[in-house]
Amino acid sequence: MSVPLYQAKAEFFRMLGHPVRIRVLELLQEGPRPVRELLAAIEVEPSGLSQQLAVLRRSGIVTATREGSTVVYELAGGDVAELMRAARRILTEMLAGRNELLGELRDAAVAA
Repeated sequence: MSVPLYQAKAEFFRMLGHPVRIRVLELLQEGPRPVRELLAAIEVEPSGLSQQLAVLRRSGIVTATREGSTVVYELAGGDVAELMRAARRILTEMLAGRNELLGELRDAAVAA
């Protein structure tokens, strides 16, 4: 029995739903990076990063290549980078709306 598309999408977004995974994807938008650079930028235990990279790799969002003793990760395709940019735009709009509401609430409190 096949999985409905909406369920597959929910599973995809659940897979993205970890701060370390999101940070890795943000860093990889700039290009391929070795694990040591990811570790330095994210400040997480090596085992924790390894676990999150494995989730991303199994999902097919990132790929890993070995260069000697170094493992280098990169985004599997440009669609993921576009998704991250879209998320940033959406969050910016949401937060801007909240700032406007906060300003209105403050103005109302001063007037009261």
